[in-house]
Amino acid sequence: MKRLGVNIDHVATLRNARGEKHPNPVFAAKFAKKSGADSITIHLREDRRHIRDIDAKQICAIKKLLINLEVSTNTSMINTALKIKPNYVCIVPENRKEITTEGGLNLKKNKKQLKIIIQKFKKKNIRTSLFINPSIEDIKISKQVGSDCVEIHTGKLANFIKSKKKFSKELIRIKKCSILGNKLGLEIHAGHGLDYKTTRMLSKIKEITEFNIGHFIIGESIFFGLSKVIKKFKKLIK
Repeated sequence: MKRLGVNIDHVATLRNARGEKHPNPVFAAKFAKKSGADSITIHLREDRRHIRDIDAKQICAIKKLLINLEVSTNTSMINTALKIKPNYVCIVPENRKEITTEGGLNLKKNKKQLKIIIQKFKKKNIRTSLFINPSIEDIKISKQVGSDCVEIHTGKLANFIKSKKKFSKELIRIKKCSILGNKLGLEIHAGHGLDYKTTRMLSKIKEITEFNIGHFIIGESIFFGLSKVIKKFKKLIK
């Protein structure tokens, strides 16, 4: 069974626009689960531009709700994640000036650091994923540093498709990485920029077991409702 992780960061973005309490990300997490989400993804950024510490703490405390917490390799962020104790952690690159995550981790540069971080999470029985570019080398390094999973950055593929550019090479790259990662014993996830079309396309790659989608789901929900959009994605990935 392929799983759907719903990222609710932009519920917090909307709340923060008014500096008030509505819409509540904690309620959004519960509602998404009730609507069929297999897990909830939240990104606790260093600048706290959307999800805040209290949000993460309260969401991770919800019983029978699987939480995937995205954090950077910053020491304070890793320590915060260890205290909050989510079910899953996805380590992502982070640039203060970026609008959204622009690519995968630089695994070569951070190999030693990542190995140490992953060991810390393993001691707390927290499943760890690395957000990577669709690169054979990155798949191999992810296995070497002890990661349980990889989340393949699908933003480039999504942008090619939306711009009506040739995307076959990028799709093949993702497929090859998925096959190798699966052979090496890594769980394969996909995320970033996904919409109905790209998700349907990638769901045909049997090695991909989890899709983490946020911006499109929240945006589409303005017109059609969160529950309906989640159900449509669940049907797509079956």
